[in-house]
Amino acid sequence: MEARLNYFADPTAGKALKHLMAAGKALKDSALPAATQELVSLRVSQINGCAVCIDMHTKEAALAGETSVRLNLVAAWREATVFTEAERAALELAEEGTRVADAAQGVGDEVWARAVKHYDEGQLTALVMLVSFMNTANRLNIIARQPAGDYEPGRFH
Repeated sequence: MEARLNYFADPTAGKALKHLMAAGKALKDSALPAATQELVSLRVSQINGCAVCIDMHTKEAALAGETSVRLNLVAAWREATVFTEAERAALELAEEGTRVADAAQGVGDEVWARAVKHYDEGQLTALVMLVSFMNTANRLNIIARQPAGDYEPGRFH
């Protein structure tokens, strides 16, 4: 399978992607824990069905020391006992922030309150930005049908 578009070959897309990549780097460097970032990125990508992002974030998380048990259970985090309360709050916020059409109110007050218990304002801001960032990246990859499976960890660092 080949991608429909080569974003990096197009001058306009290349300029836009440079800024998008810079935004991704800023989020990576935020105070939001790295493990939480990878779990959230993976869950958003699972919901959206973005194979290339699932490939990327599974491999990046494993390289950073994440266990295969936790990675395999992200899709069923509600029933899994391997996630902290803070991670569970982040995953719940990520799901509601991704499924805005399914959850008429977007992120509910109870979900927000659970996240506020575990993250300070800077971390919450990074979390919300990350969910939005991943939804953007997922859509770019899905529309262009970017193939998955050959991602090498560290490629975009």
